[in-house]
Amino acid sequence: MNTLCYIFMFLLGTILGSYFGVLGIRIPRGENTFNSRSHCEKCGHILKWYELIPVLSFFLQGGKCRVCKTKLSIMYPLLELGTGLLFLVSYHSYGFSYNLIISLTLVSLFMLVIVSDITYLIIPDRFIIVSSIIIFLIKALDVGILQALIQVGYGVLCFGFMYLIMLLGNYLFKKESLGGADIKLMFLVGLTLDPMLAIVVLFLSSIIALPVSLIILVKNKEHVIPYGPFIMLGLLIVNFTKLNIKEIFLKFINFLN
Repeated sequence: MNTLCYIFMFLLGTILGSYFGVLGIRIPRGENTFNSRSHCEKCGHILKWYELIPVLSFFLQGGKCRVCKTKLSIMYPLLELGTGLLFLVSYHSYGFSYNLIISLTLVSLFMLVIVSDITYLIIPDRFIIVSSIIIFLIKALDVGILQALIQVGYGVLCFGFMYLIMLLGNYLFKKESLGGADIKLMFLVGLTLDPMLAIVVLFLSSIIALPVSLIILVKNKEHVIPYGPFIMLGLLIVNFTKLNIKEIFLKFINFLN
């Protein structure tokens, strides 16, 4: 039974990952995502069901559109595979629980942010708003409305902290140092975690972003770096490792004694 659950979560992730790719591309462009069918971005060919099988269709078609032979982005199968694997890890970490729903929400937002921020350097507000509402509701069901409202306070605190960092960066570099969506993502981080863990997320995201940023700065003359995916990656690392700052602090104190 447990094996079937793992398989189900993986397959669900790959299917949703395919949809996240569509949302991440179309929503920033203001396109309809509900009534229009999946199609080739180059020739407009409406995709058949066998061209929409997650991961497999890409490789069976040789990574090209079946009609116009335009080369397809490797991002799509990677997105589908990555979502499937992270859904599987989420289930392995939390089982069927409230925390599983939160973890799946974070993974979904991570994939949407990757597509939209890397492609357009934009993270639509609706991605963050919908994810925040889901997390708030799940926390209200899990730990009560009062604690959920306290988490909202943590989110506001993290938002304010990130906003101050942006103001400092703008002053030092004499240009926009952070995007507005990056600041809004920190609200979601605070809504999900306590403030100390939010600082850990910010630290991890900066460490991970540093080598990638150096490469981008060399290749990108505009020196524009999508930071949203790194914030979400740091959040997922903390989410999956289940870091407990209080427990780590107590162990450190005991070690000193």
